[in-house]
Amino acid sequence: MKRLLAIFSAFSFICTSFSQTTQNINVLLINEENNALAEKAFEVAKEYVRRNPSLGLAVDPVIVVGNRTDAKAFLENVCRKYNDMLSAQKTPHIVLDFTMTGVGSETIKSFTAALALPTISGSFGQTGDLRQWRSLTANQTRFLLQVMPPADVLPEAIRAIVTKQDITNAAIIFDEFFVMDHKYKSLLQNIPTRHVITPVKSFSKDEIKTQLRSLRELDIVNFFVVGSLRTIKNVLDAANDNQYFGRKTAWFALSLDKGDISCGCKDATIVYMKPTPDAKSRERLAKIKTTYSMNGEPEITSAFYFDLSLRTFLAIKSLLDSGKWPNDMKYISCDDYDGKNTPNRTLDLKTAFQEIKETPTYAPFYIPEDDPMNGRSFMEFSTDLTAVTIKDGASIGSKSLGSWKAGLLNPLSLTDPDNMSDYSAQLVYRIVTVEQQPFIIRDDDAPKGFKGYCIDLIEEIRQIVKFDYEITLTPDGNFGTMDENGNWNGIIKELIEKRADIGLTSLSVMAERENVVDFTVPYYDLVGITILMKLPRTPTSLFKFLTVLENDVWLSILAAYFFTSFLMWVFDKWSPYSYQNNREKYKDDEEKREFTLKECLWFCMTSLTPQGGGEAPKNLSGRLLAATWWLFGFIIIASYTANLAAFLTVSRLDTPIESLDDLSKQYKIQYAPLNGSAAMTYFERMANIEVRFYEIWKEMSLNDSLSDVERAKLAVWDYPVSDKYSKMWQAMKEAGLPNSIEEAVDRVLESKSSSEGFAWLGDATDVRYHVLTSCDLQMVGDEFSRKPYAIAVQQGSPLKDQFNNAILQLLNKRKLEKLKENWWNNNPNAIKCEKQDDQSDGISIQNIGGVFIVIFMGIGLACITLGVEYWWYKWRKRPIIGDVTQVEPAKTVKNHTGVANKHGEGFTFRSRNLGLANLKPKF
Repeated sequence: MKRLLAIFSAFSFICTSFSQTTQNINVLLINEENNALAEKAFEVAKEYVRRNPSLGLAVDPVIVVGNRTDAKAFLENVCRKYNDMLSAQKTPHIVLDFTMTGVGSETIKSFTAALALPTISGSFGQTGDLRQWRSLTANQTRFLLQVMPPADVLPEAIRAIVTKQDITNAAIIFDEFFVMDHKYKSLLQNIPTRHVITPVKSFSKDEIKTQLRSLRELDIVNFFVVGSLRTIKNVLDAANDNQYFGRKTAWFALSLDKGDISCGCKDATIVYMKPTPDAKSRERLAKIKTTYSMNGEPEITSAFYFDLSLRTFLAIKSLLDSGKWPNDMKYISCDDYDGKNTPNRTLDLKTAFQEIKETPTYAPFYIPEDDPMNGRSFMEFSTDLTAVTIKDGASIGSKSLGSWKAGLLNPLSLTDPDNMSDYSAQLVYRIVTVEQQPFIIRDDDAPKGFKGYCIDLIEEIRQIVKFDYEITLTPDGNFGTMDENGNWNGIIKELIEKRADIGLTSLSVMAERENVVDFTVPYYDLVGITILMKLPRTPTSLFKFLTVLENDVWLSILAAYFFTSFLMWVFDKWSPYSYQNNREKYKDDEEKREFTLKECLWFCMTSLTPQGGGEAPKNLSGRLLAATWWLFGFIIIASYTANLAAFLTVSRLDTPIESLDDLSKQYKIQYAPLNGSAAMTYFERMANIEVRFYEIWKEMSLNDSLSDVERAKLAVWDYPVSDKYSKMWQAMKEAGLPNSIEEAVDRVLESKSSSEGFAWLGDATDVRYHVLTSCDLQMVGDEFSRKPYAIAVQQGSPLKDQFNNAILQLLNKRKLEKLKENWWNNNPNAIKCEKQDDQSDGISIQNIGGVFIVIFMGIGLACITLGVEYWWYKWRKRPIIGDVTQVEPAKTVKNHTGVANKHGEGFTFRSRNLGLANLKPKF
């Protein structure tokens, strides 16, 4: 008996102790009709608490389920249940809001915020997307909390894929298991990707095929399917029927379901992403599924709502156990709320929720430390990224590409980043062009069959905007002009009729072209029209310095030279005061110069040089003659020097045409632009404008309704409107417009001279290139009617913005300047031409080379003279013994060694009267 009493007492104690530690939690669970999986997970969490008394929890829920579209009925149902709880003295500790989206969900947010009910929500939405919770106070952000469900986080992987792959267009197709309403703007915000987000229209294959066709017509080649495996299969089967698999399209599938994708595809490769539980949570997940029958699919969604519910229960218990739950919690009913009497809460539910250490069932929750929590908290699960290859409806293999950790801005983690590029859609754009050097040059050895400035440009753009291209020439070879009926030809026609995506060449931006196609920002400077003419050649002469004076002047100078030299010899010979007639008088002078005929010739010649003639004659008459010669020489040398400088440095080029005005005022040189070119359009329109202006003036001046005063104001003697372009256009038509650049250049080269022949008016780049590659051509005049070059695309094409961004990047990196350097300054076809003499250059060898010939001739003549002298004195002027008047023995000369020099046997001959002593020993 005593033993029974003891057992009963112990049992009573245990029961009393258990009742003291168990917390009863009143929960108001609000859910919507399409989210039954969340309610099942909640029931599992409640059962888990019941079976684990060590948690010290007892959950008493009140469940309300409503329709997301019928907000009024939903709110009335919630208020009724809530008021019933208040009446039964079972005030809710927490509101679990499992509504997903829509007006019903926003109504619940408004309800909880107005009545200040502690709430944890699993609704879809990032920061600012929950409209009724956007303006919460600091206190409210601590007890009105939201955690994003996995289905709201998984689509963020699309942003990571788009960023990694540099995808420029995308179609995102989703089913009812995902909510994308709030992601239309935020998902790919600040990413230059044209995209469409659309739900799957139905499960009918035909309707899905139609939907895919409409997306493909928008030039979309990257498709993301977000949904269940069933939805993914339906979309892939429709794509297979439409033949949308291949090099030009890319397919990505994202699902929360377990298992692998399947489809009846003939040959397809799909990048597939699905979540996987954390390694630390797999054992717990398996236990919960088997023990508590948590079999709802997707299992990640079930695990999310299970963990969210359990974590909420534990957070409330923690507040109650710690005494942080306010004792004076005030609740008001829906009927008592007047819009101003919201209770003031100081409850810190956020901190309690963060501090729960319960092992996660699938993956841990990420909750930011700083405020706000809403729109930034989620289950931080991991996903596997694989490439699945399907052939003839069967999966033949999968290749792991990497993984992605759930987050709002997390990048992909790839095992081999280069492999990922193999699964991108290769954008293949159709480029139409016109061959025009150096922008577009036909080259069969080039990868695309063309090379040039524009090819290098599009290759640089390809590095930024990932795409491939096929390039062809226009059928008619024209850039694009509009006829009288408004019809276009050339590149513009191909773009208008959508047979090409890009027009790439030296295409000018014109107003009428911009009405039918779009142009990118200019990739080249303003380019105008200029004139190509044949380069005049200046005749050169090695002996040009002799042409300074005419022949009769040279003969007169030569005659004066000989005559003056002869007179000087006569004066010196016959003057009694000359040196040769007064040797005794001048015997003490240092310089004794006898003016023989040879000396006179030498004196007159050297007097004309800066060296001077040397000692002047002694006689006065000779000196007067020398002074006269000096004056004559000074004048001649000064005149010759001045004219020689002018002859050798001033260009004598014959350039009668220096501008368009000069060309229009003459008739010897024919001129015309290329037929169908922008230059032709310019002159034709200018002429038409002049004609129209004339008609307007004529109508005004002949208008009978005008008064005499008004008519007098229009009466002028001169023609008031210029007819410059009208005359030029008429002259061009008479000259005949060339049909090709080659024809135009040939006509220029066939010109007889720069003042007679043909001049071509064309784009300055064309003219400059032909001048660069030919030494017989020149560019004349300044550019006029300047327009930029740009890339043309179809009207409304997204390529405009993409190419604009790329061109601006190339401009900032100075890549465009490098292209100009390569194709202009370093052009392999450039010819280095000899410069024509002009005032800024030095004297060329062609004009003064004769001087060197003269000096070489003088040196040669001197060498010949030396030989003659040697021969004459060696063999013809030997002295004979009879000529020697006296021979004296020479003195013995000792060298520095003291030994007598015995050369010549100790004797030297001293000759007198013959001057032989002055001869060198070698003679």
